[in-house]
Amino acid sequence: MFEVATQLALLLILAAFCAGFVDSIAGGGALIAFPALLLAGASPVEALATNKLQGTFGAATATLAYANAGHVRPQDQLGMAAISAVFGALGALVAHLIPAEVLRIIMPVVLIGVAAFFALKPGLSDDARAQRVKPAVFAVTVVPAIAAYDGFFGPGTGSFFMMGFVLLAGYGVLKATAHTKMLNFASNLGSLLVFVFSGATWWGVGLAMAVGQIAGASLGARVAMRVGSRLIKPLLVVVSTGMALRLLWQALG
Repeated sequence: MFEVATQLALLLILAAFCAGFVDSIAGGGALIAFPALLLAGASPVEALATNKLQGTFGAATATLAYANAGHVRPQDQLGMAAISAVFGALGALVAHLIPAEVLRIIMPVVLIGVAAFFALKPGLSDDARAQRVKPAVFAVTVVPAIAAYDGFFGPGTGSFFMMGFVLLAGYGVLKATAHTKMLNFASNLGSLLVFVFSGATWWGVGLAMAVGQIAGASLGARVAMRVGSRLIKPLLVVVSTGMALRLLWQALG
C-alpha cells in the first residue's frame, strides 16, 4: 500500500511539473493537473480546490521569473492583481449559479477561437503594437471578467488573459505572457481562499505538487524568455485546442 501511495504521489508531482512548465508559457496547466487529481481519486470539487493550491505556486514562480528578467514590473500590476483576486474569489463563490454543462458547451468554441487567432493572425511577434484600450479600462472590464471565470470554471484562463493583452493592450507575445502570470496568480489565490473554507483541499497532495509546479514553472519561463513568440504561439495554439477538445469530449460523453 505504501509503495502504491508513493508511486501515485510521484506521478502527481510529475504531472504538476508538466503543468507548471506548460502554464508558465501558454497557460492551460489545469489541462494536465486537474485530470491527474481526478485519476488519483479526488472528487471534482477536491480536484478543483487542490489544483488551485498547487497552481498558485506555479503562477507565483513564473511571475517572479519574468519579473527578475525585466519583462514585467509586479508593482505596476498591483491594482489589476487586486481586482483579479477579488473577482476570482467571487467567481468561486457563485460557481453553483452557472451550470458547468453550459460552460462545457460554450468554452470549446471560445478556446478554438483563441487558437485560431494566434495561429492565423499575421504579425504576432514579441514587438508591441497599437494600444486599443487604456490600462484603467482594461483593469475594470477584461480583468474582472476573466478572473471571475477562473474562479468558477478555469480552463483557458491564461489563454484569455494573453489574448486580452495582445489584442487590446497592444503587448507583444512575450510581454503579454509575462503580464498574464501575476493576474493568473491573483485569481488563483482569490479562489483558493474561498476553497480553504470548503474543506475540500488535499493539503498534503497540493503542497507536494507545488514542488513540481515551482520546478516546471521556473524552467518553462526560462525557455519562453529564450525562445519568445516562436515557442509561445504554437504552444498556445496546441494547448487551447487541447482544452477545447477535452471540454467537448466531456460535454458529449
